[in-house]
Amino acid sequence: MKQPNTQPMSELMLRETASQTAGPYVHIGLALAAAGNPERDEEIWSEMVKPDASGEHIEVVGTVIDGNGDLVRDAFLEAWQADAEGNYQSDYDLRKPFNSFGRTATTFDHGSEWSLKTIKPGAVVHPNGKLMAPHINLAIFARGVNIHLQTRLYFDDEVEANRECPVLSRVESDNRRQTLIAKREEAGGVIRYRFDIRLQGPGETIFFDF
Repeated sequence: MKQPNTQPMSELMLRETASQTAGPYVHIGLALAAAGNPERDEEIWSEMVKPDASGEHIEVVGTVIDGNGDLVRDAFLEAWQADAEGNYQSDYDLRKPFNSFGRTATTFDHGSEWSLKTIKPGAVVHPNGKLMAPHINLAIFARGVNIHLQTRLYFDDEVEANRECPVLSRVESDNRRQTLIAKREEAGGVIRYRFDIRLQGPGETIFFDF
């Protein structure tokens, strides 16, 4: 076997390397509370909205389920969404009433649920000029997932908008389309949408190749 220093430098530099799984490190660096570490004074986390933000204040909750039907208790999610007017807030500032970007994680407590406190997004204009139904973009990082997964969360009480959405309507199977729909429920007077993500197997969530 050749030693590394006997191979041409060009061969070493251009060789493709394996993707890195998330492991525990993403939580240590980005989900301090979920990892059991002290939180920073300024943290990008699951509360994307302040009380004075305009729009319908909601909570989104869910689980991440693997191909065996078991809960993934160490998944990490990033959310990106429009505000109530359908506009993305690109400048992140913890002092703002609303930020389009948030993070959350499943844990070993509370049924391994992830959660976000946010506002219900408005419809966003698609590049073709049509309106996309209100949705939240989600990126999922988890053990065994070499490259993070991208999906979307739509709302079950936006029936007409979902039907006309130029993205959601491209999914021909209604059963498959339902894997992108969050179910509305109320708990203690709080409007909440439940969205469980299945990584593999029956009812596997649709993932996007962005």
